[in-house]
Amino acid sequence: MSIKLLMGALAIAVSGVALAQSASPSVDQRQANQAQRIQQGTASGQLTPRETERLQNQQARINNAEAKAKADGTVTPKERERLARMQNKASRDIAREKHDGQRDMNHDGRKDRPHANR
Repeated sequence: MSIKLLMGALAIAVSGVALAQSASPSVDQRQANQAQRIQQGTASGQLTPRETERLQNQQARINNAEAKAKADGTVTPKERERLARMQNKASRDIAREKHDGQRDMNHDGRKDRPHANR
């Protein structure tokens, strides 16, 4: 009975470690995920051109901050924390802009008006 209990605890611990590792992707992977979310929002019309530009500029600032952090060959824990904060904010901004009700469904570069045809 104790062997089964030990094996079960080990399985839970291993899956917890794997989950923790997958829950915190690398800086580069988060950048790629966020760029893909912006691209998807633009393609679907959820993001207007102005929102897209603003979000892409924010991603460029994160890229520059990452390059500066890597310039000396070592990313310190403080730099890593700053990059994570910047990415967290960018992620929230992407979600907010994609769900704010402003649309460009016809991709003409202008916001669609919800009741323009009335």
